[in-house]
Amino acid sequence: MMKTVHSIWAYIVLAVLVFAVVNAIIGWVQKKEFTHKDFRLGLFTLITTHIQLLIGLGWYFMSPWYKSMKANGVDATNRLLAVEHPIMMIIAIVLITIGWSKHKKKVKSESKFKTFSIFYGLALVFILSRIPWSNWLAI
Repeated sequence: MMKTVHSIWAYIVLAVLVFAVVNAIIGWVQKKEFTHKDFRLGLFTLITTHIQLLIGLGWYFMSPWYKSMKANGVDATNRLLAVEHPIMMIIAIVLITIGWSKHKKKVKSESKFKTFSIFYGLALVFILSRIPWSNWLAI
């Protein structure tokens, strides 16, 4: 069940993050005013990714392959799930957190959108690069 929750919540995270990045790029390019809607979208993205991190950490330590990996070590097939995926997701969430913190210090709307575009955009790239697609799409 935990794997299913982690996978379903990942769809939500991905949708919200893509929407936030696209919104930030449009706001930056079109020099829009940074509104409460943009603020809330950035905050909602931050919250959903942090919830996903907690769900993922719970699943990581409860999964059957974790127990196998602990007993036998990491082999090539488990490396993506055991090492690459968690590290890249943590880096992505750190980038989102940094982007959120940095945007609050900016005064101009253009700077706020630029900060979200860069940090949230990099996080999106990192997340897409290390999703275990074969496992994720099998849900």
